[in-house]
Amino acid sequence: MTVSGKKQTMGFDVRSAEENGIGAPSVRRGPSPEVTTPPAIENLSKPSAVNEDSTAPTPTRPTGKSKQPLNIRAELEKRQGGKPLLNLVVIGHVDAGKSTLMGHLLYLLGNVNKRTMHKYEQESKKAGKASFAYAWVLDETGEERDRGVTMDVGMTKFETDSKVITLMDAPGHKDFIPNMITGAAQADVAVLVVDASRGEFEAGFEAGGQTREHGLLVRSLGVTQLAVAVNKMDQVNWQQERFQEIISKLGHFLKQAGFKDSDVFYIPTSGLSGENLTTRSKAADLTAWYTGPCLLEQIDAFKPPQRSVEKPFRLCVSDVFKDQGSGFCVTGKIEAGFIQTGDKLLAMPPNETCTVKGITLHDEALDWAAAGDHVSLTVTGMDIIKINVGCIFCDPKEPIRACTRFRARILLFNIEVPITQGFPVLLHYQTVSEPATIRKLVSVLHKSSGEVLKKKPKCLSKGQNAVVEIQTQRPVALELYKDYKELGRFMLRYVGSTIAAGVVTEIKE
Repeated sequence: MTVSGKKQTMGFDVRSAEENGIGAPSVRRGPSPEVTTPPAIENLSKPSAVNEDSTAPTPTRPTGKSKQPLNIRAELEKRQGGKPLLNLVVIGHVDAGKSTLMGHLLYLLGNVNKRTMHKYEQESKKAGKASFAYAWVLDETGEERDRGVTMDVGMTKFETDSKVITLMDAPGHKDFIPNMITGAAQADVAVLVVDASRGEFEAGFEAGGQTREHGLLVRSLGVTQLAVAVNKMDQVNWQQERFQEIISKLGHFLKQAGFKDSDVFYIPTSGLSGENLTTRSKAADLTAWYTGPCLLEQIDAFKPPQRSVEKPFRLCVSDVFKDQGSGFCVTGKIEAGFIQTGDKLLAMPPNETCTVKGITLHDEALDWAAAGDHVSLTVTGMDIIKINVGCIFCDPKEPIRACTRFRARILLFNIEVPITQGFPVLLHYQTVSEPATIRKLVSVLHKSSGEVLKKKPKCLSKGQNAVVEIQTQRPVALELYKDYKELGRFMLRYVGSTIAAGVVTEIKE
């Protein structure tokens, strides 16, 4: 879930297939944006190799749509009193206090009333988990509360002075990384929560902790702006030395992961006591050395992305459920274009059409919704059995393509086993998790220039940049990265760890 107008890289910007020593890509149906050949995937240790601020033109919406009169830009301006929408994911190592931090923030903003909060406090005390009361605002299932661990992506909405925020609370435990990837793939910006307690920050940051993996994942999925909430600072008496120690370790790593120093912000907080969350802290130990913004002010200061509202409609399904009336509901984030009630949509891979009967955004019924919105669509004219999580709803006049084979440019992380032809992987793409095989090793590329160093390598090792061909077990609906950055990124995992990030360069029919 990212920006169209900005050159979002992760690492990644893709040269044309011919330059990578590949044949010309297959022809895309419908208009695609003019693309200036972007530079190669950046070397993760050389983030400066990428210019993120250049803009590429988006194509205008074709005039074949029956309800063309909607001026989507003007409507977006009017909505929410002109407040732009921002999708925020909260990430970090397990037990860093993500759910407590955001639950307390929502309570202080008045999104949770006192009676409900009192109920959570009583129930959590009874369960012997008194300190988890604020976490229960976002951890709603019985199992999450029993285990004291976020398992799924909790979603809610709140407003700041200048923005409407869709908040996604991602799980921190390594067993639930696939769910975390789903949340991160739908985010524009992120809050990385780290535990300032002695030993706890180190446990999350060193090998085996999730702080590094989460940072790499969100960057690889297109997030460029990051607020680091240094949480539980009250447990180290708001020491400036501890804060600086954490900043220096994290800052070096985040720079390697591809974040610009100017886009990363560090805020000392305490999720349990609520210090420095919605208002600047008055704690003398903190104000003696910290004069920066509180967490809410920093979230409000994030720059909203340019949305791809003029491109053909694309929505990736994150949930499917039966409605009370006829038809059924699908929820997901609109990645591009806009939708009105009464529009016809095509679902891929099943290649079935349906009609939109209703649109809901944050429990409010609407006539239209646009790129960036997390919506629930009520659709009719199709059997619910044919729709799975990960299907993409698109404009029938300009459909997305479904394939089982595609070429991609990948950047390998710190892998233990060299990758050879036939290597089994799990492809994580938007809300899809699909078994796949690396069918062909096409070439190894130079990290910064992108030129071909070696054709048909026997194997790939850690830190390499390569072009590979991937085969999935079932058809997956994909877009080329140069046409839709949001729908051209993916991650590869193997035996519980993330081994590579990639972008789609060519779709094989």
